Amino acid sequence: MKYFSTRGGEQLLSFEDTVLTGLAPDGGLYIPEHIPQLPKDWRTEWAHLSFAELAVEVLSLYIDQDEISRDDLRALVEKSYATFRHPEVTPLVRLDDKTYVLELFHGPTFAFKDVALQFLGNLFEFFLARRNAKKAHGEQRERLTVVGATSGDTGSAAIYGLRNKKDISIFILHPKGRVSPIQEAQMTTVTDENVHNVAVKGTFDDCQDIVKTLFGDKEFNAKHRLGAVNSINWARILAQTVYYFLSYFHLGRQLSATLSPSALAEIRIQYVVPTGNFGDILAGYFAKRMGLPIARLVVATNSNDILARFWRSGAYEKVDSGAGVDASAATAPVEGASDGAQRVDTGGVKETLSPAMDILVSSNFERLLWYLAHEGLAESDAETRVGACGTVSAWMQAVRADGRTTVPARVLELARRDFLAERVGDEQTLDTIRYYFENAPHYVADPHTAVGLTAARVVASQNDPSEVQVVLSTAHPAKFSEAVTRALQGSPGFDFEGQVLPPEFKGLLEKERRVIDIDAPQPELVKQVIERFAQEETSATSSARASV
Repeated sequence: MKYFSTRGGEQLLSFEDTVLTGLAPDGGLYIPEHIPQLPKDWRTEWAHLSFAELAVEVLSLYIDQDEISRDDLRALVEKSYATFRHPEVTPLVRLDDKTYVLELFHGPTFAFKDVALQFLGNLFEFFLARRNAKKAHGEQRERLTVVGATSGDTGSAAIYGLRNKKDISIFILHPKGRVSPIQEAQMTTVTDENVHNVAVKGTFDDCQDIVKTLFGDKEFNAKHRLGAVNSINWARILAQTVYYFLSYFHLGRQLSATLSPSALAEIRIQYVVPTGNFGDILAGYFAKRMGLPIARLVVATNSNDILARFWRSGAYEKVDSGAGVDASAATAPVEGASDGAQRVDTGGVKETLSPAMDILVSSNFERLLWYLAHEGLAESDAETRVGACGTVSAWMQAVRADGRTTVPARVLELARRDFLAERVGDEQTLDTIRYYFENAPHYVADPHTAVGLTAARVVASQNDPSEVQVVLSTAHPAKFSEAVTRALQGSPGFDFEGQVLPPEFKGLLEKERRVIDIDAPQPELVKQVIERFAQEETSATSSARASV
């Protein structure tokens, strides 16, 4: 299996080079040259596998054995998921007959990002160790400078996946004051020498733009060998496809206790995914294209609703111009909610109770656009790989230059075939946290999961009776204590410390921190930080060699 850029299409990379490169030099994202189909007997052969065993089977479809042997892949997977607190890694929890929650927050940083970043960190280490083992004595070792942006959870998950790893330095940019106190503490209290937290005065999109600028600077990139941990890295998406398959089997087991085999065969799963950068739901799209029987995927956004607006109008635009909006397709608010989905945004990133989704431009959406262009414009030169890449490149250039692009009707029709999209406001989020605590045996949802649960309730009335909803729960509620407490204060039986706060979080806010403040979202300022620490690490390495 080889990989190519969504904006190029001609150069094919190995899996190893794809992972180590991260963002393509032309600014595109890497995707596989084809989407593999599941083996004919996957339903029976995979039905009782553990998460790690299932991961080996799924990942093997995308990773050639001459790149990573099956034994090495198994060792990498087992090492990655040994850090999770739950034996099932991503357990499925029933809320009612039609609604289940896939809990993805049982990793070391209590967020879904751990599923991919524990694996990605071990991949980086594996590839570097293999390359450096081939070096002659005294030859300079290969190093990786990992640079990432976070709206909350990616940063801590990446740091925990890469802390103290040999030949790797990690620089994580976060928008100062725009992540939750627990999220900030999880990142900045890690004081390993190879970990560098950078607080940028700006938004997540500013941080993400800086990272993309650094990757696009060929001289700087080559000098420091930049590596990506954001979901622009293909390995992140690939790792996340696994829990879609696991949840499919777990749901089948739970339903088999109450349904006949014939009724069970008719069940269709609708996955509802709270998303900002489109990575988590894109993994579901790949699982569906591989052959997993998914009805449709529901994109659940907060007030930063560029994705929901795209599915209404076909316009992918930073600011809601109102142009071309199909009012009949607009999202309806949950009954009784004070923040309906029809409210028009006037521009800029809005601060919400679900800050990990406070994103203006969804980077991974470009990958979906490539598949939509390739299939939807088949009568033009976009029928070819390179033609689709040219189309996507033009669309993304328009977004960068003008803040918007509009896709043809055929492309929007294809997008609606596989996806629905809903926008959820803060008051709806609070109402939903309260609703499930009071109606589903004191289940406590974090605000991002609540966005997904709200969207699920909205679209449920449109669903076929055979459909069951699985909502992806992306973070532990203790990471967002303010929103959870605000929603549940006064609710009978609610006890934050007793019911929600895990032992790992106690005292975290008082720990020693290390963070670098940058007063403006300027790439040159971040470059200076990386250069300074690179010089210090080079000096330390030289001194160590001299003392041997």
